[in-house]
Amino acid sequence: MTSASAMTAPTIYQNFIGGEWRDSASGTTFLDTNPARDSDVIGAFQRSTVEDLDAAISAAQKAFPAWRATPAPERGEIILRAALLLEQHREELAKLLTREMGKVLKEARGDLQTAIDFGKFVAAAGRKAEGATVPSAIRDKMCLTLREPLGVVGIITPWNFPIAIPAWKTFPALVAGNTVILKPASDTPLLALKLVEILNEAGLPPGVLNFITGPGGTLGDALASDPRVSMISLTGSTEVGQHVAEICGRDLRRVTLELGGKNAVIVMDDANLDEAAAAVAWAGFGTTGQRCTATSRVIVHRKVVDAFNERLVALAQKQKLGDGLDPAVDMGPLVNRGRVKAVDEYIDIGKGEGAKLITGGGPARGGELDAGAFFQPTVFTDVTPDMRIAREEIFGPVIAVIPVDSYDEAIKVANSTEYGLSCAIFTEDMRTAFRAMHDIQSGLVYLNAGTTGAEPHLPFGGVKHSGNGHRELGESAVDEWSEVKTVFISYPKV
Repeated sequence: MTSASAMTAPTIYQNFIGGEWRDSASGTTFLDTNPARDSDVIGAFQRSTVEDLDAAISAAQKAFPAWRATPAPERGEIILRAALLLEQHREELAKLLTREMGKVLKEARGDLQTAIDFGKFVAAAGRKAEGATVPSAIRDKMCLTLREPLGVVGIITPWNFPIAIPAWKTFPALVAGNTVILKPASDTPLLALKLVEILNEAGLPPGVLNFITGPGGTLGDALASDPRVSMISLTGSTEVGQHVAEICGRDLRRVTLELGGKNAVIVMDDANLDEAAAAVAWAGFGTTGQRCTATSRVIVHRKVVDAFNERLVALAQKQKLGDGLDPAVDMGPLVNRGRVKAVDEYIDIGKGEGAKLITGGGPARGGELDAGAFFQPTVFTDVTPDMRIAREEIFGPVIAVIPVDSYDEAIKVANSTEYGLSCAIFTEDMRTAFRAMHDIQSGLVYLNAGTTGAEPHLPFGGVKHSGNGHRELGESAVDEWSEVKTVFISYPKV
């Protein structure tokens, strides 16, 4: 494992192309810094160009035939070894993740654990049936299906889960027999690089996995536009997803998108308010609200809205902000100061729309907080569904409380946005809970829990503008990275 400890001259990290670490053709780098402390430089990373991308795609093309011919169980064994290496280095990597991205150490460990657990899970897919044998309607004939890799695939990952998401995309892509170009977010490239190091150590052949860093606009568009790349998998904003889908759609290449959310928790008048408030606080302020599944709306029955708000505000005001490596800290920084400005603009928008600010409402300052990108946990109430703070993804620790008068109104409000990733309901009524499972329009539904918390063996993804129909994780994860082929075999008597 490469050391990334703080030092006067930052460590310079390279691209990984064709099994070799190399500098970018640009000859320039960019800095990766700790969002909790601007002065802490994590490292310098390559500002890659289209020339570097071309070299990576060429290396992946060259490696594809041999990797495709590698038996699937052998591919799975490499992924299992990688998962075990991640487990061996979990604490070291978790601390590095907190330093690079900002989330508290407990959450960083969870990020690593997701990668570990899914690696173990998907490694077994190398020994599972890849298709089906099906009876034919014709005598002396049999039918079967096979799964075949797509070829070279491009993976573009976000900064909020800097190792879990690269792992849960890369592992099944490799098990399926594809070769990969991995392009991580520029705010958190180091954890993705560590994943590449570990897969290399686990025995991945040269060229099967290639890693480049640099500007998302230039490299993302070039990767999505290259006809040699058979598939793009992106986790990001809905706007970026629409742009990438348009590029891939021009020549009908596959694209899988995991996009934004405006996730709601419904709190009915019979709910356990202590449980509901605790779950909302964790799902809304955890990872500083920077999860695609973060709770950003709470749709509360008017009979209990004041009692619920009282509990939620108390929990918000107990949040201790600071460096996530401090075990006493509950909430770390936003990923950069640009995000502080963007979230702060929504505070003004909410006030201007007539929402009532009941706690928080601006950047967190004072002492060590001045050195980083910190923002107060914030709650608005008296929000209406038409307000921008109730419709647009803020991606920060801002919760909008929307009072309603009935279950039917709550469902209508929950389903009223363009998004459909995650939704939850708190109720003690079994009939209400079962109705909600069917009435809620989202890919993930939680009963008496917050809107966060994926499990590696279950599908993950959204509906409407939160995705384009595919699912990550779960039993079908490898199938998303392969193509089905139907085979007909005739053997009549001669």
